[in-house]
Amino acid sequence: MSQSVSAHWSTLEAHSPSPLVSFNKLPNYDLILRCQQGAKPDRAAFSELLRRYQPHVERILYHLAPDWQDRADLVQEVWIRVYRNINRLKEPSKFKGWLGRIATNLFYDELRKRKRNAPPLSLDAPRRMDDGEMTWEIACDAPRPDDQLATREFYEKLQLAIADLPEAFRTTIVLREIQGLAYEEIAEMTGVSLGTVKSRIARARLKLQEELTPYLTHE
Repeated sequence: MSQSVSAHWSTLEAHSPSPLVSFNKLPNYDLILRCQQGAKPDRAAFSELLRRYQPHVERILYHLAPDWQDRADLVQEVWIRVYRNINRLKEPSKFKGWLGRIATNLFYDELRKRKRNAPPLSLDAPRRMDDGEMTWEIACDAPRPDDQLATREFYEKLQLAIADLPEAFRTTIVLREIQGLAYEEIAEMTGVSLGTVKSRIARARLKLQEELTPYLTHE
């Protein structure tokens, strides 16, 4: 997926002047500042920004829409929006959160379109697991670093458990636990009451706990 987006970006920006500066060693903050210079972002600087944050965007959209076969198109659209609007970002240090909001808002825009134009997607369809990393941190009283097989199996079960949650619960728990959004932000983004957000998160956590208890208690 990353390669397809990068290829599209190279085509889209083929007529931009190539800089003489290498950006791969710049801190993220300085790289973002460089992308904000000029009427539009520097091609090489923006390509480096895409390379660094592409996995983050893919991970967000994977957890929000595990059944969607066109997530690559959504990822591509996220970066088009970033390219067009990066000059509006007032605090470069908050780029990652800003990027996550763009991805999440795009998901909800697309979700509303699909609900208007098509029947609901089946949550019972076979899942195709991506090769991405899980960013959840699971507490453990007695960590065992050498137990790599059990850890990998747990994360695979966790991914499946998230994907199997009802759509409303899945999106809410992803926004809270993976995006790190406040309850109030989630309520505003999803268009439901604060109480509904808290209820959905609590029920999603309970469901995940029920599914994953055998792996959490495994010795």
